[in-house]
Amino acid sequence: MPFSVSVITLTPEAWPGALGASLIGSGLEKSVWSLELIDLRGFGDGKHRQVDDTPAGGGAGMVMKADVAARAIDSLPRDGRPLIYLTPRGKPLTQARVRELADGPGVVLFCGRFEGLDERAILTREMEEIAVGDIVLTGGDLPAQMLVEASVRLLPGLLGNADSLGEESFESGLLEHPLYTRPRSFEGHEIPPVLMSGDHAKIAAWKKQQSESVTEARRPDLWAVYKGDKA
Repeated sequence: MPFSVSVITLTPEAWPGALGASLIGSGLEKSVWSLELIDLRGFGDGKHRQVDDTPAGGGAGMVMKADVAARAIDSLPRDGRPLIYLTPRGKPLTQARVRELADGPGVVLFCGRFEGLDERAILTREMEEIAVGDIVLTGGDLPAQMLVEASVRLLPGLLGNADSLGEESFESGLLEHPLYTRPRSFEGHEIPPVLMSGDHAKIAAWKKQQSESVTEARRPDLWAVYKGDKA
């Protein structure tokens, strides 16, 4: 069975976006994964298909209605798939969570819009809240697409060299080491000699040392966890 992705959104025209290109798009064409789009507007109230209303207690903007969201969610078979709401207040998306998703049957994604979603829809439908960064966007479609790509690219047979997955950032708890290719010299900068030595043990040690240095300098939060795990 393909990895099944169902997306509830007010902008289905935004899909598949970048997911329709390159290896991810090829995987979609070959049914390695599937994409179902549900237009939230179709579950709106009245002749104008209203999906939002003014926030209780006042405040700027509009809030997505709980009853409309629930109708859209309930129209879908879950089939063991987690229901995820993309929101800045969610838990950070991690590579560990992505691996868990990729090992499952798929995901149901709810893409927020306006000021956000009525809390009662989140609670009653037991939605998992996930953020892709400490940023605010106009809607959840781009974060949802990031989650889908991160998960789908881990599916068996999608990438040409599965061994490369193990060296990527976050897979070992570290950021990836610097990468080089020909030409050997570029504007006065040389490929590190150890990478041209053919000594695989020395190359592996260099890559690990570089990953540790980059992680310590750029992501002290990851470095603290890594050092704690090694203690």
